[in-house]
Amino acid sequence: MTSTNPINVVALVSGSGTLLQAILDNRDDAYTVSLVVADKPCPALERARAAGVATQVVEMTEDRDSWNGTLAAAVGEGDPDLIVSAGFMKILGAAFLARYGGRIINTHPALLPSFPGAHGVRDALAYGVKVTGSTVHFVDEGVDTGAIIAQQAVDVAPDDTEGSLHERIKQVERKLIVSVLRRVQIDRATGEVQFTHEQ
Repeated sequence: MTSTNPINVVALVSGSGTLLQAILDNRDDAYTVSLVVADKPCPALERARAAGVATQVVEMTEDRDSWNGTLAAAVGEGDPDLIVSAGFMKILGAAFLARYGGRIINTHPALLPSFPGAHGVRDALAYGVKVTGSTVHFVDEGVDTGAIIAQQAVDVAPDDTEGSLHERIKQVERKLIVSVLRRVQIDRATGEVQFTHEQ
């Protein structure tokens, strides 16, 4: 199951790219980043270009099925072993999942299965939890329902706002995704993705 070559990552982005920057800054013999794809022009693309990584933009169209097919083809140009949704704000559809299912991972700012969806931080605060955190999970056809790969807890302070709590979760998230990427194992015969246990 082990590979002597770095795994090849393609990242999907939509925003500022702080999570992507952590991924780019920590490339080593475990993984490399061949391509960054966005659904719109965004600062994350500038971060990728500054790091010498190729970029593409596949803007959303009214025909979501067609867009998913176009996105899948663009990602394919990076020949990914693994696809990382790094702040990508679009739901991946059937055409994309059919091609890359089992090889797409995402980060979420809560301890799944609690508080899935677009407002995980706000929902956790509103519920009154004392601990939340960050989850790295596989992407499937549901919303934040894929198998969990890794989690790390973040305490909720009494005076936390959504912004202050989210910022602390992001700091944990950046370290967690790098830790996960350094534990990827690819079966070169099947393309199956697995993760070694944390050291």
